[in-house]
Amino acid sequence: MTDLKSWQRLAQNQRVIDTANIAGKAHEALSGKTFAVINPATNTLLAKVAACADADVDLAVRAARKSFATGPWARMQPRERKATLLRLSELILAHREELALLDSLSMGKPVMDAFNIDVPGAAHVFAWYAESLDKLYDQVAPTGPGTLATITRAPLGVIAAVVPWNFPLDMAAWKLAPALAAGNSVILKPAEQSPFSALRLAELALEAGVPEGVFNVVTGLGEQAGRALGLHPDVDAMVFTGSTQVGKYFMQYAGQSNLKQVWLECGGKSPNLVFADCQDLDLAAEKAAFGIFFNQGEVCSANSRLLVQRSIHDEFVERMIDKAKQWQPGDPLDPASRMGAIVDATQAARVMGYIADAGASGAQLVAGGDRVSINGSDNFIQPTLFTGVTCDMRLSREEVFGPVLAITPFDDEDQAVQMANDHIYGLAASVWSDDLNRAHRVASRLNAGTVSVNTVDALDVCVPFGGGKQSGFGRDLSLHSFDKYTQLKTTWFQLR
Repeated sequence: MTDLKSWQRLAQNQRVIDTANIAGKAHEALSGKTFAVINPATNTLLAKVAACADADVDLAVRAARKSFATGPWARMQPRERKATLLRLSELILAHREELALLDSLSMGKPVMDAFNIDVPGAAHVFAWYAESLDKLYDQVAPTGPGTLATITRAPLGVIAAVVPWNFPLDMAAWKLAPALAAGNSVILKPAEQSPFSALRLAELALEAGVPEGVFNVVTGLGEQAGRALGLHPDVDAMVFTGSTQVGKYFMQYAGQSNLKQVWLECGGKSPNLVFADCQDLDLAAEKAAFGIFFNQGEVCSANSRLLVQRSIHDEFVERMIDKAKQWQPGDPLDPASRMGAIVDATQAARVMGYIADAGASGAQLVAGGDRVSINGSDNFIQPTLFTGVTCDMRLSREEVFGPVLAITPFDDEDQAVQMANDHIYGLAASVWSDDLNRAHRVASRLNAGTVSVNTVDALDVCVPFGGGKQSGFGRDLSLHSFDKYTQLKTTWFQLR
């Protein structure tokens, strides 16, 4: 699959699933309602998918609760759960082309990014948690003679996971793999723009041996299906990746219902600090371009604020203009395309609104700034650079979620750190410096969940991902993710 025609042929014959999956069965919305899923790269209809609401969500929660209470998964031997999840990982790789295509068609990302990064990444996450689950040991507390106190981890029960459209399969894997590995039953609500890979994953999970009812997928709009999950009194924990505004809704829903645990990974406006002592400015510019233009800039941890020391500012901007030329949008099914389409017309209009506002606010447009029409769709936006962005402009304060970079000069280290930290978000940051002392010093001062030094947005399943402030709390990935899906249980034994 190395040419456009091969992917186009595959797309013509690709099956898309238009029903929810509850208790291992295809499920039409009880209301009979559907919603349209549109290919943003062509503006053509992909499918009309079941629009689940309260009654459908209740069925899914009951199925998940029944599967957890009866225990075919929760009380399964760890080695058996491990083997099942490893089979699921293998099945994901076996269906690599299909899953990559489903995500590309629904949300517009370059299919080769999905094929080379997202799908193998999701498979690796399932395999990693499968291999981890039988290596977690419980504890014995230091008690006095005649007593024994054990501290064990128990699955929470029913987990509801709501995931975004920017990395549909990956974000599902980040939630599902540790939740299932810990022995929970899960209800997944994919974004309405990109439900297909999640629905196919549910079929593959059944094929791998995950019992019916353990993994359910409800499709629908956030204000209906998502809200119903947040308010449901029999959901034990809610995990969410998406906007800060919606994350706040889920915290409210928990308070209005059963005080369920809520774990949020929300927005970001990650700063990328480039100091004059960085010796490889070309590499820094290349990575800075990747940090904002990869996945059309639709990345919560995108390095969307570029802070450059004033003495190298103009030179670095010229390098960025040159790098931006290499990220022009193209047909997502063309393996040569580095950027694809924005997820839908609403988001494309939103991004263009930020571009217009930045110019009106006094920022200088030095690259891009326009829509591009491809295959009859204008949901493509050029890689865009603004200089002269002050810290009070909307372009610096708000998450754009598009290929738009705000560039601001700084004079010294203290000013750079102050500008980076003066924000409501605290998800990620990057630092470029060949002064080892400065790199350590600045990294320790930045308020971010992940600081990448001399690279951008470093990520691996073995290290935690998440932030603070209004970027949310809790961590995806790594063994720390199990904290969201288990509860500590103390058991005292009085010996006689």
